[in-house]
Amino acid sequence: MDELGIQGASGRAKTITTRPDRHARKSDDLVKRNFSVDAIDKLWVGDLTYIGTKEGWLYLVCIMDACSRRILGYKMGDTMDTQLFIDARNQAKATRGRALLPMTIFHSDHGSQYTSDDFRQMLRISGMAQSMGTVGDSFDNSMAESLWASLKKELIYRTDFSTREGPSSAIVDRI
Repeated sequence: MDELGIQGASGRAKTITTRPDRHARKSDDLVKRNFSVDAIDKLWVGDLTYIGTKEGWLYLVCIMDACSRRILGYKMGDTMDTQLFIDARNQAKATRGRALLPMTIFHSDHGSQYTSDDFRQMLRISGMAQSMGTVGDSFDNSMAESLWASLKKELIYRTDFSTREGPSSAIVDRI
């Protein structure tokens, strides 16, 4: 492999990243692991991943359409506050060019940003239904988890990034 310039891609230790707010209202699981849809904008999935750099964590939020598997919106930042998630969702909405998305289900995990009043209100205003899988079960948001696995194995784990700007630029080029 070395002679051909090929590297193996290996996984990393799993880190629990979903921190549910125990007092927040949860949404029902409207998807039930069925990510097969027959038209765009019926189901969007959202998730967050952490990317380690020598400068500190870079947080990446992506929103993907389940039918086309197109990344509709993404945002990166050095904090994972609710605004990062709202900005990613607003970018996804702008990609579609519509203010209202009635009949669109937004599926995510139980992260505190997704259960926040601000995020829920934003979904309500645009007519989207909120769906959440169970806590700590990657199969309940497997479409997003698959995106992270590919991105990290093919791009992130192959480079030792000194600053947050390094993976940010690489991710923008990739997406």
